[in-house]
Amino acid sequence: MAVCLLCQQALKKRLLFSDILLLKKEADGVCRECKEQFLPISDRHCPTCFKEGEKQCCADCVYWQKKGRMVSHESLYRYNEQMADYISRYKFLGDYLLRLVFAAEVKKYFKGKGSYTLVPIPLSEHRMEERGFNQVSGLLTAAGLSFQELLQKEETKKQSEKTRQERLSLHQPFSIREQATIPDKIIIVDDIYTTGATIQLARQLLMKEGAKTVKSFSLAR
Repeated sequence: MAVCLLCQQALKKRLLFSDILLLKKEADGVCRECKEQFLPISDRHCPTCFKEGEKQCCADCVYWQKKGRMVSHESLYRYNEQMADYISRYKFLGDYLLRLVFAAEVKKYFKGKGSYTLVPIPLSEHRMEERGFNQVSGLLTAAGLSFQELLQKEETKKQSEKTRQERLSLHQPFSIREQATIPDKIIIVDDIYTTGATIQLARQLLMKEGAKTVKSFSLAR
């Protein structure tokens, strides 16, 4: 019997007539009740980073603009309690099957963006050995999307353990992989966007190495 990847309850096999009328269906491996707890970012968001509830550029984006940094970021979901639990189970508890939960949504988002090369934020070598997989690459692979691992990362404190001020620190932890060719148009991909510091550091390096346009995307904001 198939069960929901999130709540472990049996998945319904039979649609109700009301479900058909409303074009509702269960995502692969996830029940509708669980999926509905993930809240898409509404139309009322920061125009440059998709922070929920902002009419104009949020404080984080103003901070980067004052430093002469461009922000061009989009996200799909709010970082609410359900998303935090999902990220914890997927990333920190190593439940690799959870990469499948948002495969359809991620694939849909990148449809029509084929001129861009997708570049996932990497893990340090130690973190990769500890976790066994890169959660961002897992999301892209589950969605059937190709990507290039152009970046490598030195060992740093986990983002979840950093203070806000530490997150805003501009120490460069990234470098370009040996013999990597930098494409003109890039979308940096991460799982969560918090202050934007990680994306900014990756973007700065890729632009310095020859990229002409660098945007970014995360599952949650």
